[in-house]
Amino acid sequence: MKKIMLVCAFVLGVSAVSFAQGGRPQRSPEEQVTQLKTQLTGITDAQSAKLLVIYQAQTKSMDSLRTAANGDMASMREKRAPLTAAYNAKIKAVLTPEQATAFQKMADERAARGPGGGGPR
Repeated sequence: MKKIMLVCAFVLGVSAVSFAQGGRPQRSPEEQVTQLKTQLTGITDAQSAKLLVIYQAQTKSMDSLRTAANGDMASMREKRAPLTAAYNAKIKAVLTPEQATAFQKMADERAARGPGGGGPR
């Protein structure tokens, strides 16, 4: 539990610095899998490989969405929500029930923070 809290504190610290610099950097699919492995215990190599494929597809979809939105953030947010839910369902299907529960808790906490995932600027 301490490890998870430490990782969360680190992520929040990095987020605060990146917001101060004008935005949130995109993490690569590999970085997303690595972060998930640190936040959830017991992820196997087979799960990591499947998660990497899911995160790569998600990145490609989100990039296409960003390009199609052409700067219209409201439109992008509307279309992004169902995509995010679909990819979260795919991720949970790869995880064990315990890992899926922890993943859902993290997703709920992220959603509770609102757009951007951080505090006021």
